[in-house]
Amino acid sequence: MTSNKQNKGKVILAGAGCGDPELVTVKAARYLQQAEVVLTDRLVSKDILAAYVSSNAEIIYVGKQCRRGFSTPQQAINELMVQFAKEGKLVVRLKGGDASVFSNILDELEALVSNNIPYEIIPGVSAAMGAAASTGIPLTARGYSTAVRLLTLYKSDVVTEAYWKELAQTDDTLVFYMSSETLDDVVNNLVKNKISQDKLLAVVEQATTPFQKVHIASLYGYENTLRDKVYASPTLVIIGKVVALHERFKWLKSEALEGEYFKPVADIQFEKLIETSLTKASKSIV
Repeated sequence: MTSNKQNKGKVILAGAGCGDPELVTVKAARYLQQAEVVLTDRLVSKDILAAYVSSNAEIIYVGKQCRRGFSTPQQAINELMVQFAKEGKLVVRLKGGDASVFSNILDELEALVSNNIPYEIIPGVSAAMGAAASTGIPLTARGYSTAVRLLTLYKSDVVTEAYWKELAQTDDTLVFYMSSETLDDVVNNLVKNKISQDKLLAVVEQATTPFQKVHIASLYGYENTLRDKVYASPTLVIIGKVVALHERFKWLKSEALEGEYFKPVADIQFEKLIETSLTKASKSIV
């Protein structure tokens, strides 16, 4: 027998902001207070969950870590959204940063649309905006840059040779997400294509959190300063003339804490939790 609540649920795809829990939007916080199920990424402040999610709601951690350990399969996340929504529940799919910037929102939207599930998208403060604000690096400062490009080099063959040449010659500010492990390739390709000497590199670890650290270097001096350095996750890379403004306009004076603001995803125990949640949701709509 099919539940009479079939297809009456809804999924909210919401950005939680980029670290600082006070950067969550009022609208996202309101939906979190109403949610019956929250599917949360790893890069979401635990303070947000503690402050806004009802004690009666079920919180399921569906984090990803790319090449660093266990990651929740995207298919499992899609199935959880669909199953709980078909059960008639209000589901918040909570993403770090902004819901639409370098996330798997397309896969999730396709899953929701193909199952005729109502949804809403709520934007959040993306890592680029958060890092720029917290480091005093205005991304489109007048006289320095008139545009910003949001990019990723999560693997070395994402960007073509022709595009590397264009990136090296543009005056746009370049912001690389998920690229700390391929940063050597980023710098090598830009230098090889003769990027201007007055464009600097900023590597921002754990932006907007008490663990934020900023590393500034010349791209041509990178070899002797930052090459092969390992950074805490998440890390954002900003390249351009605007990076020179950091020294003048940085306003965070305190020393950063050591450690990781966002804890690593648990391994096999976490995987079992996902399997259990899927099984419960599946049974509840039969």
